[in-house]
Amino acid sequence: MKLSPLVKSIESDYLKKDLPAFSVGDLIIVNVFIQEANKKRIQAYQGTIVRQHRAGLNSTITVRRISKGIGVERIFPIHSPDIDSIVKSVA
Repeated sequence: MKLSPLVKSIESDYLKKDLPAFSVGDLIIVNVFIQEANKKRIQAYQGTIVRQHRAGLNSTITVRRISKGIGVERIFPIHSPDIDSIVKSVA
């Protein structure tokens, strides 16, 4: 038995199905779970996609925003359980 089809079938159970279609240059809002002491909360991170890496379960996006005059980039694994949702922003 080949390993690749087996791995793909296992990974398919963990892929998020409700992701919007987005590409580099789109403005998005990523809602991330943040753990603080004993509480979990959702923090929104809004920015522009500057890089997209498509690799199945290991797919990532790099989102850039300007905070207090300084550019901040953050890499999000899009199929991570720590990502609550990704919303394509209109403005």
